[in-house]
Amino acid sequence: MKKIIALLLAAAMMIVAAGCGGGQSASSGSGSSSGSGGKQITMGFSQIGAESEWRTANTESIKQAAKDAGINLQFSDAQQKQENQIKAIRSFIAQGVDIIAFVPIVETGWDTVLKEAKDAKIPVIVVDRDVKLSDDSLYVAKIGTDSVKEGNNVFKWIDEYMAKEKKTPRDGGSQYNVVILEGTVGSSVAIRRQEGFKDAMAKAADAGKYNILASQTGEFTRQKGQEVMESFLKSYGPKIDILFAHNDDMALGAIQAIEKAGLKPGKDITIISIDGVKGMFQAMIDGKANCTVECNPLQGPLLMETAKKILAGEKVEKLVYVDEGVFPADVAAKTLPERKY
Repeated sequence: MKKIIALLLAAAMMIVAAGCGGGQSASSGSGSSSGSGGKQITMGFSQIGAESEWRTANTESIKQAAKDAGINLQFSDAQQKQENQIKAIRSFIAQGVDIIAFVPIVETGWDTVLKEAKDAKIPVIVVDRDVKLSDDSLYVAKIGTDSVKEGNNVFKWIDEYMAKEKKTPRDGGSQYNVVILEGTVGSSVAIRRQEGFKDAMAKAADAGKYNILASQTGEFTRQKGQEVMESFLKSYGPKIDILFAHNDDMALGAIQAIEKAGLKPGKDITIISIDGVKGMFQAMIDGKANCTVECNPLQGPLLMETAKKILAGEKVEKLVYVDEGVFPADVAAKTLPERKY
């Protein structure tokens, strides 16, 4: 009996020793925290939809960057509805994803769901567009583009171009008449592009030379852009000198409406828009548009890099902008082959 007890005690001591050694080994090699290299990061991402060439490029960039970074991307298409995005974010919280990123369709209405994410200790990154919150700590970082600067750049280019070309108003008056195709109502990008354009116009030395005839949403789509431009042409006809479209797709739709009305886009009406997609570069090469201000959709690599830093406990900037440029028609042919979207 004594021998049996002694053997049992020895066996028990060996098990304890092995258990301690095994536990220590597993702990040192597991890398259990997200982003530390052991556990694969899962990101929940809510995209607003696929309303344009730009948005398609934005989605492809994010999907490819997640794949390249080894991040498990849970992707959700909101189909232009905020309620779908809120449902998606709540689903990501329920799944216990490591980090959430989303492109907000509109600026407001996010406080409640983002507080739910914060309470669940899931960091949030805002992508591309802006949000208005009562507490900015509800998101860790915002990655995207400077929409106000884009609007500024549009007016600055118009002002320089009209002076250089010595264009005269089509109606024989003293002012250039501008029509604007706005983006989605309530979206930060539409609000800020409009704000940037108007601010630059108000501060210009020759601000009195410009008059905004009409400004209406084209919902960031080609079809709606064509419809609204047709309406502008019926109402204002020969008075329109300049078209500013908040995105290229609406401008491309407007070009169809202008041609249908028997006018020459890019000549009778000066056309400038924002995004910098290949379709707009081709329109400039064809002489049907005059300039596009870049809004860079290739935000995926920066998003994944930022997500990894956040989950590794590194400090990141609250606001990070991607690089952008201005492309007039005279550089379109040279630049198009280099475009990735």
